[in-house]
Amino acid sequence: MHEVEAYRLLIADVYELAGLSRRTSEELARSLGQTAARWHVLSVLSDGPRTVPSAARRLGLAPQSVQRVVGDLVDAGLLEAVDNPDHARSPLMRLTVRGRAVVDELFARSQDDRAGAVARAGITADELLAAREVVRKLAAALRG
Repeated sequence: MHEVEAYRLLIADVYELAGLSRRTSEELARSLGQTAARWHVLSVLSDGPRTVPSAARRLGLAPQSVQRVVGDLVDAGLLEAVDNPDHARSPLMRLTVRGRAVVDELFARSQDDRAGAVARAGITADELLAAREVVRKLAAALRG
């Protein structure tokens, strides 16, 4: 098999995995009055403030769609805008105390589900980290 064919198969599998994960995320998020889209944005911001375009790139989505979700999260008191020293017209979005509590609860509620999936797959943390490294290298190469 050639590298390009293997690449295409990997991408198809990543899309399938993302879709399956999104469905289970939707069910878990609903239990806390959230959506998978809101959870994904909260998750991306859980490691620190980002601009909407940066969050959109991380999620592989259009900035406009992420902006709508960010607006909902700001209105719900889960995110707040703070000054961006690097770009005055593109504020950094960060979790509020309430937003941190919601994302932490979502992570806690998903722990057993995700651990069960990993166990059923029979894979180790090292294997997951190796797969992540492959995906990150491909993403970096595609970014140029």
